Amino acid sequence: MNPDAATIAAGAPIQVDLTPIAEGQDIKVFWRGKPIYISHRTKKQIQEAQGVALSSLPDPQPDSARVKAGHDQWLVVIGICTHLGCIPIAHEGNYDGFFCPCHGSQYDSSGRIRQGPAPANLAVPPYAFLTDTKIQIG
Repeated sequence: MNPDAATIAAGAPIQVDLTPIAEGQDIKVFWRGKPIYISHRTKKQIQEAQGVALSSLPDPQPDSARVKAGHDQWLVVIGICTHLGCIPIAHEGNYDGFFCPCHGSQYDSSGRIRQGPAPANLAVPPYAFLTDTKIQIG
């Protein structure tokens, strides 16, 4: 009774088990044909993301608005650069976040733009925690 591949590709919600993702690691899944990065952030990454002065950000948004309450260690973002639609590389750049090698945009561990031509933060897709170790995207 699971949806077929065409239905999933058209945008059906997907469920992702977070159990195998080690702290400091991230995975890439696809939803609606878009790459979704799921990052299991370290305490250091969380502290750095929460400690950033919002006035220093080109697209100010607190870390708490980009993660689910009680699940600060999990960041879920659409892995498409907001400059020209390239795919950034995780755990690269000056901010231990994402780096887009095409034009040099750098995002922090909260997916917020910190440097480069990208005008906005990486988008957060609609998602919810079904359990402490499973999310549904879409």
